[in-house]
Order: sequence, then structure tokens, then C-alpha cells
Amino acid sequence: MAYSSFEDLEVWRRASRLAVETYRVLADSRDYGLKDQMTRSAVSIASNIAEGAERGTTAEFIRFIRIAKGSAAELRTQCNIAKEIGAISQPLKINELIAELKEISSMLQGLVVALQNKIDRIPPL
Repeated sequence: MAYSSFEDLEVWRRASRLAVETYRVLADSRDYGLKDQMTRSAVSIASNIAEGAERGTTAEFIRFIRIAKGSAAELRTQCNIAKEIGAISQPLKINELIAELKEISSMLQGLVVALQNKIDRIPPL
């Protein structure tokens, strides 16, 4: 898993697109509290991937990927709540966001496994 910058990571690109789409889906929402929480969660996913990648250690990168995964779960929960209470005018778009969040979560878990394997292969000093 070689990359020169977090922008090279497909999971970061998808998380960034998801954040933009979340803003678009919520543009007309009048539930400002839920809207604010959902946009914060969405931005947090890509932001934590980027921050972790720039931290300089594999262990810290793993920690931030796990935080991003938590933000993805938080946003999935909020999407389900928004759909249930009718806070979103585009319920089909919410279903698409949920499906994308599940894929991003899976990609994040795969990244954690790959990074952990990298750590495990380093011989002790």
C-alpha cells in the first residue's frame, strides 16, 4: 500500500465526495441541529483520514482511521434517524449515502488491517 499523499487514497476521495453529497442532500433541510451534526460527521471522515496519514507513524494513522470509521457509523445512524423522522426531502438519496457509508467503512477496515500487517512485519530491534 504505497501512496505519496492522502489524496492518493481512494477511501479519502470517496469520503470527500460523500461529504459534498451530504451537504447537497441537506441543503433544504430545516432541521438545523441534525443538519449541523450530519455535516460535521461527514466532514470528519475525510478529515481524519487526512490527519492520520500526515501524522508520520503507522500507529497514529491506524488510530485516526478508526476515528474516521466511527464518524462513518455516526453519520449512518444520523441518516437513518433523518429518514425515519422525515427530516430529509430526498429519502432515496439518504439510502445512497448509507450504502456508500457502508462501503467506506469496509474500505477503512481494510486499511486498518493492511496497516496493522505492516506493523506486524517490522522485526523488533
